[in-house]
Amino acid sequence: MPALPSGIPVPDDGGLPDWVRPADSSSAGPFGVYVHVPFCTVRCGYCDFNTYTAAELGGGANQAQYAGTALLEVELAAKVLADAGRSPAAVSTVFFGGGTPTMLPAGDLARVLGGINDVWGLAGSSTGSGQAAEVTTEANPDSVTPESLRVLADAGFTRVSFGMQSAVPHVLATLERTHDPLRIPDVVRWARDAGLDVSLDLIYGTPGESLDDWRVSVETALATGVDHVSAYALVVEPGTKMAAQVRRGEVRLPDEDDQAAKYELVDDLLTAAGLRWYEVSNWARAGHECRHNIGYWRGDDWWGIGPGAHSYVSAPTSAVALRQAQDPTVETPAGVRWWNVKHPRAYATRLEAGQSPGAGRELLTHQEAHLERVMLGVRLREGLDLGVLSATGRTAVAGLVARELLDGRAAVGAGGVPPRAVLTRRGRLLADTVVRELTS
Repeated sequence: MPALPSGIPVPDDGGLPDWVRPADSSSAGPFGVYVHVPFCTVRCGYCDFNTYTAAELGGGANQAQYAGTALLEVELAAKVLADAGRSPAAVSTVFFGGGTPTMLPAGDLARVLGGINDVWGLAGSSTGSGQAAEVTTEANPDSVTPESLRVLADAGFTRVSFGMQSAVPHVLATLERTHDPLRIPDVVRWARDAGLDVSLDLIYGTPGESLDDWRVSVETALATGVDHVSAYALVVEPGTKMAAQVRRGEVRLPDEDDQAAKYELVDDLLTAAGLRWYEVSNWARAGHECRHNIGYWRGDDWWGIGPGAHSYVSAPTSAVALRQAQDPTVETPAGVRWWNVKHPRAYATRLEAGQSPGAGRELLTHQEAHLERVMLGVRLREGLDLGVLSATGRTAVAGLVARELLDGRAAVGAGGVPPRAVLTRRGRLLADTVVRELTS
């Protein structure tokens, strides 16, 4: 697992900088909550997420007590945001990720969601307002039952995202995934019977995976009738078991042409089935996009609950303008990002002592925030308003259009729509290159 950045200290009470307090009563924007559940039955060889198996956990990290520990951070978050004048009007989205959140009993997940609703209210509920909140949990196909899915739906969950990864046994074995691929249609049916929207996550580029293997996986996912598919290229991170296998020559990674061919295949198959891309690695039928992840890509505020979880709160425009007027020589940061201690035991110990679990934080300059806005915004189907680019970035657009990395019609604007940087399919394959040139 990668080390956390060092950052600057987080106060024991978790208090936010005074410049995040709005200078007026402007309405709060969308607000998401991420809940990290760091438990897995086994550690997959390619995974570098902050997860732990039972054998890796010591005292003070009791899985059975995790829901109660997470709720302590929910209470802390409510106080910190209220003290900073940043309590959300309601929570727009909640996402339980991991790890494998459904390793916890469904009742524990429901209890955490209930605590979030109690302190902030979920949008569209009796305490919230506006569009109904989207509430997602990730799950492994072998970690749910029809009964557990009904408990989640009754508690207010609206989506489940299953880590399918592949439908081919030898590919799953290389990834060290434990589920039976024949179970996928069953779990999708169970979730839909419970009233939940369903997404399937796929991984392409596993060592030993052929193009035909990948086609089988995509077609198997589509045969379930799901409305959302995420497809990610395998990235082997340093320090993982698979990285060591690659270094020793035990497995061989595919080349870039293989990865590109598999991306084009999944895009062709999903598009033909009526799912359109809305982010470089995500496809959905209209109205089934993951709103929580879109919130990240658009720079919305969120609070991350759990060990190693990250959070972000932006500086209100009103506060920045007021401080700039008071002292033009001092730049108010664009936002603050922080992250929790990684180990579940340290996380629980701090919260039980009444302290913030924050390990460090960083203050984003406006230049850094701009870079992130371009980097994330350009990945979306809607693209990026060219007006947010620097003069150098706008100059680069023509060359990117000429190389067929950006859509030419979108770049000049049409039908009253302002000019935007919208990736072509070739541009999606080279998105990092596009971002570098737009921000150079």
